[in-house]
Amino acid sequence: MKKNLLLTPGPTQIPPEICAALGRPIIHHRTPQFQENLKEAVEGLQYVFQTHNDIYLLASSGTGGMEAAVSNLLSPGDKAITVEGGKFGERWTELCRSYGVEPHVLKVEWGKAVSPKQVQKILDADKDIEAVFITLCETSTGVTTDVEAVAKVVGGTKAVLVVDAISGIGVTDLQTDNWGVDVVVAASHKGLMLPPGLAFVSVSKKALALIEQSKSPRYYFDLRKAKKAMEKIDTPFTPAIGIVIALNESLRHIKQTGLESLFARYERLAMATRAAAKALGLSLYPDESCISNALTTIRLSSSIDGEKVVKRMRDTYGISVAGGQGEELKGKVIRIAHMGCIDEYDILTGLSCLEKVLQEMKYPFTLGAGVCAAQRVFNE
Repeated sequence: MKKNLLLTPGPTQIPPEICAALGRPIIHHRTPQFQENLKEAVEGLQYVFQTHNDIYLLASSGTGGMEAAVSNLLSPGDKAITVEGGKFGERWTELCRSYGVEPHVLKVEWGKAVSPKQVQKILDADKDIEAVFITLCETSTGVTTDVEAVAKVVGGTKAVLVVDAISGIGVTDLQTDNWGVDVVVAASHKGLMLPPGLAFVSVSKKALALIEQSKSPRYYFDLRKAKKAMEKIDTPFTPAIGIVIALNESLRHIKQTGLESLFARYERLAMATRAAAKALGLSLYPDESCISNALTTIRLSSSIDGEKVVKRMRDTYGISVAGGQGEELKGKVIRIAHMGCIDEYDILTGLSCLEKVLQEMKYPFTLGAGVCAAQRVFNE
């Protein structure tokens, strides 16, 4: 049978023990049995988010969590900064406009990170801004934002800082409380090694005050309902029961390993992947000063169609990587993730497949160069 290896930046591979947990018989959610699972899940998420703030669980994709953040924090006519440095930063802008919020769009060149000074300049010029929306790991480009630096700028204003950490949580350090991040949005299907279906929203006291004032229409994504239910260790609507139970398996593994060890592991996988790309004569897309450890974006030779590389790796050899997004990158790059349960052997398998496909497409390079470069990093 053909291998089915996911090296995509979501969904990611699911470990066997979590697959087993997903296969357990379902239980009812309005029971003490599920309450114990929900309580454990929230406590585990607080460890990963590095926060004592409330965390609410939504049965949705990560975008549902982003929508909940916008609709609960702001009212029609409010002003917000949205940082656009890729497709997912653009999503913050689209969500704000959907709810009648006036976005001050801070466009950042793709492949670069926003400067805190850019955010500071806008906040100084407009004291009416209520929220700043940024992305921890911009998956479309492979850029990581310096959240700590941006938080220092926002913390001295009335605005709240909202971070899309969907691709970064559990992979990249995000010290919610220590850095003063007000709202963090994450999801189940990336660093947490689960299927899509759960979104998580952590909320500070400063953000809770805005939630109570918001006049935006809300029903399913009303975090006031989530807060009221969570006070009784419950959810306002039917939760994704099986994924919540499996989430606890993932969180136990993360706790046992330790966040610092996980961050170091992903950095090592990233370094090996980057070394392989360079050894193949390819370049890294993002500026290396802000490069992500969640995924590596590799710019291909102009003679190679990136969409064909992705298709052949997946359909012929069963190795899934992601292509480029938007006019900037479509067909020009591939994106290889190294998050969740991905290990050294998965990366080496993916790189070996990439080399095979590049050779089939007549790209000139020394066969084995990428794999050897990665091995040298792993053997250090």
